[in-house]
Amino acid sequence: MSRALAIRGGKVVALDAEAEALSSEPSSTVIDLAGGALVPALGDGHAHPMLGGVEAFGPQIRQAKDLAGILSAVAEWREAHPDADWIVGGSYDATFAEQGLFDARWLDEVTGDTPTILRSWDYHTAWVNSAALAAGGITADTPDPHLGRIVRRADGSPLGTLQEAAANDFLANVAPAFTLEQRLDALERATRLYAAQGTTWVQDAWVEADDVAAYIAAVQQQRLHTRINLALRADPAQWRDQLASFVAIRDEVRALGSDRLTAETIKFFLDGVVESHTAALTEPYADRPDDRGLHNWDAAELNAAATAFDEAGFQLHLHAIGDAANHTALNAVEAAQRTAAPRERHHVIAHVAVLDPAEVKRFADLGVIANFEPYWAQCDAVMRDLTIPHLGSPRDSWQYLIGSVQRSGATVTFGSDWPVTTPDWRPALATGITRRSEPHGDAWLPEEQIDPQTAFAAYTRGIARQAQVSDRGTLAVGMVADAVWLSASPLDIAPEEIPQLAVHGTWLAGERTFDPAASN
Repeated sequence: MSRALAIRGGKVVALDAEAEALSSEPSSTVIDLAGGALVPALGDGHAHPMLGGVEAFGPQIRQAKDLAGILSAVAEWREAHPDADWIVGGSYDATFAEQGLFDARWLDEVTGDTPTILRSWDYHTAWVNSAALAAGGITADTPDPHLGRIVRRADGSPLGTLQEAAANDFLANVAPAFTLEQRLDALERATRLYAAQGTTWVQDAWVEADDVAAYIAAVQQQRLHTRINLALRADPAQWRDQLASFVAIRDEVRALGSDRLTAETIKFFLDGVVESHTAALTEPYADRPDDRGLHNWDAAELNAAATAFDEAGFQLHLHAIGDAANHTALNAVEAAQRTAAPRERHHVIAHVAVLDPAEVKRFADLGVIANFEPYWAQCDAVMRDLTIPHLGSPRDSWQYLIGSVQRSGATVTFGSDWPVTTPDWRPALATGITRRSEPHGDAWLPEEQIDPQTAFAAYTRGIARQAQVSDRGTLAVGMVADAVWLSASPLDIAPEEIPQLAVHGTWLAGERTFDPAASN
């Protein structure tokens, strides 16, 4: 462990005695860590900063402790915004209703005839009121959209819960869009939040072409306070037409000449989520013997798309929750690498929630980065009440095999999937190490625990590979000076104490992006 570090020109130029010698130069600024620790800044390998940021504009339902709390928050927001044409909010806890299914009539009681749509915490599901159903023209006669579900009552009428494409299409085509200024505000709020916790790189893992203008404006107006890489969403029905436009977007972003914004990645949604029975499974759900979930892509079409985007030089970022989706994702990466010229690739499979143990070694063999959200690796209410009953045995023990994948030799990275769960890496890091939902409870699948050094590396060195850079992730001489000043090193304290670590400063390439003294 070094006792001193010197930064010049955005890079680490000296350590220990050599760094101390530089401190006497007239132009030097010396910072005493006051017993704290300077460690490499962290990255978030899978998040949705704009989605997290815009939640501030709607009712604050995430803090609700039960169904009544959600309805109370919506009622309060409506009272405070009596002229609002719509109520749009996120994100509610799906465990507050049986099977995660919410009734439009419950919302009607507090929203009246104001169309309302609330996103679930999984961002694959939405809850709408009767006025919103009417605005969208959704009736008992409306068929389920391709790759989506309209949950129905026994008589066939829409319940008020929309899943996958039914939710996403409604938000895109029926609910009002946020303004450019609102999106800019959301990005600034989100990246300031990241800077305040010591995060300097974020993978925005779901970007539509129409969203790019907001990111470009944020760069031009200097409103990004961390780096963001955009993952442009490939549409299974339109990806061939998207290919040229995505190359053009990448070129436009590169022309900005800013390291705070890149657009090097393509996002593929292979399936949904276990909790809504939309994750793609090889065998049927334990509680639905005729249901294997939803495959968003035909396997042959996915292989073709993966190959085409790989040949265009893009990184692939594949959302895969179910074991069938992870199998298909690995096959797609293999197909892309088989048909293209040899080169180092940094393709990512995100979430890796349910993985057949027989496929663990394929991550290392193919050089695929496994991006996990470590905060999910605990037996909380969602896991206990929804996920495990849907999966059944033995698949309930195939979840978040972080230790197994890491021991296979594959690169593991960590992310948050914010706003699905907290963007704060501190409780997530602790959970990845302990796999406990309570500080001193029993570990869930303890054989998949990893040590603190491995867990922290998933946020630092692993993220550097995912970001496709070789000069970040450590604080060695010659590396980019991305650093965070913590009250203690997360490697020197008990995992249970990590969530209480204080952040005293963040530097991105030597520029201070967070100073608590300046924030007060």
